[in-house]
Order: sequence, then structure tokens, then C-alpha cells
Amino acid sequence: MPTDLRSRKRLATRQGISNAATRLFLARGFDQVTVDEIAAAADVGRMTVFNHFPRKEDMFFDRDEEGRELLREALRRHDPRVAPIETLRLLAHRLVAERSPFVEFSDASRGFIETIEGSETLKARARAIRDELAQAVTLALSECAGRQPTDPDARLAASVLLATWTVAFIEAHQTFREKRDTDEANAVFLAIVDKGTIGLKAAMADTPYA
Repeated sequence: MPTDLRSRKRLATRQGISNAATRLFLARGFDQVTVDEIAAAADVGRMTVFNHFPRKEDMFFDRDEEGRELLREALRRHDPRVAPIETLRLLAHRLVAERSPFVEFSDASRGFIETIEGSETLKARARAIRDELAQAVTLALSECAGRQPTDPDARLAASVLLATWTVAFIEAHQTFREKRDTDEANAVFLAIVDKGTIGLKAAMADTPYA
């Protein structure tokens, strides 16, 4: 957390813009909201919005970088006695136990998902973020195993892992949509992550990632 006043003010302005944008997006849909309307709702100028968020989509996915850092940090600090792939499975369980917003299945997250589903722009950005996450995990895996950043085993492991988590997210959100039960959605999410991890460990059995 920044300690100097200038950084704290900048962070507060950024959060205020993001909060205002999210309220508008959820209420009216992403494509129906303009940057000028977001600026007015946040009580800042249009250029201030773009100073903090180069793209309109960035205001919706404002925790993207935080999510990437969460994955990188888990691998960077992982117990050397625990394989990297297992470390990420345990991370999924920890995030659910801690009720992390990154794995939230609730009425609030349902609105978030429905807003994405209603916008081709957001769906495209979500796919791009998934690809960028796969690249970040590839680099983090290869680094913790002492291999080159281009290691094909790391790339394969990261791709399968992201595919697993993506399916887990989709199925868990669908479960909540149908049953309105967060605990059941959490169980679906973790069951798919666990099942995918078993397959990934088998595929990576002769590598340092498993």
C-alpha cells in the first residue's frame, strides 16, 4: 500500500473511477456507457480517466494485474517441497477458503459475468486476458524450475492449467446461476480444478513442474 500522499491520492482517484464505471456498466451494460459519463459520475475530467485507464475495458477488468501477481507470487514463494502444479491447486483452495473476489460465485459476481456476456468487446478482452495469464504462468513456472522462459513444458502446463481454471469458473458460475448456492458453486469449481490438476500432473510427470 503506498505511503506517500501523492500515491494515495492517485490510487483513490483510480479506485473512484473504477467504482463509478462498474456501477454504470452493471446497471446499463458496458457498450451503452460512455467515457464522458464515467468521468462525470467519478467527478473527474475525461483525460484523468484515460490517464488511469488507457482502454474502457480496463475499467471493468481493473483487478487484472492483481490477479496475475497473485499467480506469480504463489509460484515465486512456493515451498520447494511442493511441486509448482500442486502449488497452484492449493492456491485455488486457499482463494475459495478466503472468499477471494477472484473466485466469487454470488449475486454480485453473477452481474459481472452477465455484463461480460452482453458485450463482444468484454468477451474479446476476457479471452486476451486468459492468454496473457497463460504467458505469465509460463514465465513463472519456468523461472521457479530454472528453465528457459520459452520452455515448451512450461507453456503446455500453463495452457492446460488456464483451460482447467476457465472451465471451472464457467461451470461454477452456471451452478450458482441455477441453484443460488455459493457453497455448491465453490465445490464445483474446486472439483474441476482438482480433476484437471490430476491430468496435468500425469502429463508433466517427467518434468520439474509435477
